[in-house]
Amino acid sequence: MFVGMGYQATTSQTVGPYFMIGLEPLNRDQIAAADIGGERINIEGQVLDGDGQPVPDAVLETWQANEEGRYIHPEDLQGESGGEGFFGFGRIPTDAEGRFRFTTVKPGPVPAPDGGTQGPHIVVSVFMRGLLTRLITRIYFFGDPHNEKDFVLNLVDPARRGTLMAKPTDEDKSVLVWNVNLQGENETVFFDC
Repeated sequence: MFVGMGYQATTSQTVGPYFMIGLEPLNRDQIAAADIGGERINIEGQVLDGDGQPVPDAVLETWQANEEGRYIHPEDLQGESGGEGFFGFGRIPTDAEGRFRFTTVKPGPVPAPDGGTQGPHIVVSVFMRGLLTRLITRIYFFGDPHNEKDFVLNLVDPARRGTLMAKPTDEDKSVLVWNVNLQGENETVFFDC
């Protein structure tokens, strides 16, 4: 025991990782080149905290199939994934107002474990300071007829499914809006994976 020495709390520290240090070359907001077939879409939104304030240092990582429902992955046994120019993966940082935007093609339905199909969707991982484990969610497409039979979407309380839907803007149907609400009344549905 140290007699005569006082103990002082150490200062608090922001939990890393720090997404801008050396990682900017990995950012990709163009998931599909302009010459790739399929319905071109732009998805934009904001990452908001529990008080509705923007999160300026979040990063979204996206993973999706192409317009035919095929992934660029060796375990996808459906055939070719659509050629060069379709990346399937994106890494999109938020700006100072918590906004993000990326361009891709609407994915096609993909096989489900039960032999059926899943509704077209984009898997999203959210990373940010203070978050020790990534948050995993999905973007579905409002009004898509495949949504009704999607086994994951059907696990979600119908009152909360809207948090997973990208919706077209009134001005431009190729621009879809989808926000990430980390907490609160309209909290985005996150999945344990």
